[in-house]
Amino acid sequence: MHLYLHIPFCKQACHYCDFHFSTNLSQKSALVDALCAEIIQQKDYLPGKELTTVYFGGGTPSLLTESEIAQIFETIHAQFTLAPDAEITLEANPDDLNEVAERSGKLRLLRRYVNRLSVGIQTFDEATLRWMNRAHSAAEALSCIGRVREAGFENLSVDLIYGIPNRDASLWQFDLQTMLALDVPHLSAYALTIEPDTAFGRWQQKGKLPAIDENLAAEQFTDLTRALTGAGYEHYEISNFAKPGRYARHNTAYWQRRPYLGVGPSAHSYNGHSRQYNVANNARYLAAIRQGSLPATVEELTPADQVNEYLLTGLRTQWGCSLTELDTLLGSDFANRQARDLATLYASGWLSRNGDRLRLTDAGKLFADRVAATLFVD
Repeated sequence: MHLYLHIPFCKQACHYCDFHFSTNLSQKSALVDALCAEIIQQKDYLPGKELTTVYFGGGTPSLLTESEIAQIFETIHAQFTLAPDAEITLEANPDDLNEVAERSGKLRLLRRYVNRLSVGIQTFDEATLRWMNRAHSAAEALSCIGRVREAGFENLSVDLIYGIPNRDASLWQFDLQTMLALDVPHLSAYALTIEPDTAFGRWQQKGKLPAIDENLAAEQFTDLTRALTGAGYEHYEISNFAKPGRYARHNTAYWQRRPYLGVGPSAHSYNGHSRQYNVANNARYLAAIRQGSLPATVEELTPADQVNEYLLTGLRTQWGCSLTELDTLLGSDFANRQARDLATLYASGWLSRNGDRLRLTDAGKLFADRVAATLFVD
């Protein structure tokens, strides 16, 4: 089983982020209480009781206090069993990790509960961090990695962003080389997107921010894959690179369509035949949980929904999609039904077939969503 916990609080709003969060921390303790109540309420959502992965996402989970993390794990242990080799990930910002490190022994206390950190660095360039409205400095980005390693954390992931407009092209190479020098076992790298309900989106609407240069993003993605595969990382998902054996097991469960439970405002759950979406509003979430109700919308998935989700997530990975699995989900011969579109994609050089498996080519990785959408069924 897999458990996701959404911690919807941040110190400040990054200019690019459209995830659900609040910068008002006054309800944090009440939200933790509600999240624990939802864990109890939803304990039977999936069959089985052993958790193989737990993931704290957000928002900024590193804003949780040690007592709040302990409270959550007391609830988890009361309802579930953690597998001996369970992967327990907490998303963290460098400034929070440095603040914790300055309180003697607190990082080691965190290590009692968490065995993997996903550190949101985004860039090592000070000016770009300020432009994005990130809370940490470039110096903090560098120092936090050493500090968490001293506390015993070796299973680390770093996030970077590429395709940033109005930025010297050499700075992406600087970010890559700095990251490689840190020798972390996992990297997630995402192309910057401009979402409407963000500061960047509003700037763009006012003509203060240019459109994303897709050619620049493609060039930097190519630089990224070349640099990391050359350094021994496996490109196992479009945006994710890992040293051998260091895949993000929790996220891999999503991509491979394994059932999971998500708790907290805006969290999603999947049980194999339906998806459940929690309300993306802290006040409404708290009110519903306090009343003993589930603040969620349920969507039953049709065979076409299942096929299309599998294409969208599976093709992003190095494992691709199984034609046998597609046939099972669809209830008919997928390759026969989509023969014309498959032929077009093979000819374009974006998609390949090897036995039972459909996989993106290196060229196709630049157009992953377009390839998947081409193969969607009604």
